[in-house]
Amino acid sequence: MQHLNFPQYTFRFKNSENKVAIFDEIRKKFIILQPEEWVRQHCVQYLIQHKNYPKSLINVEKELIINDLKKRYDIVVFNPNGSIFLIVECKAPEIKINQSTFDQVAQYNLKLNATYLMVTNGLEHYYCKMDFVNERYQFLEDIPDYKG
Repeated sequence: MQHLNFPQYTFRFKNSENKVAIFDEIRKKFIILQPEEWVRQHCVQYLIQHKNYPKSLINVEKELIINDLKKRYDIVVFNPNGSIFLIVECKAPEIKINQSTFDQVAQYNLKLNATYLMVTNGLEHYYCKMDFVNERYQFLEDIPDYKG
């Protein structure tokens, strides 16, 4: 798999029906390794190992319904009170991050009301803080570390 712009992490792999699978610590199962999954797993490790978010507050690939359409978010980090702190949208490395990528995560956020947004293709990472009063987002250098 392609080298990504994340720190180096150790992953568990297995072969399953002639396909490589990677172990997802959050879902507690092996997932077929696709480019977007490679990015997602790196991002999960980044949140756990470098930002100190507890695994218990991280959720991966859950369905939500927006305008009667079924969508799936990549990663959500909850606050201890159950509200949503962060939404992460992961793309495969060959996918360019553009306005439509931000529109996608912003659309999810209309339903989820996260304070922070992150968009990554594993090579480029963008971080935003929501300004709910003015209905826009402000770009940041990084997301905050977990404070508990």
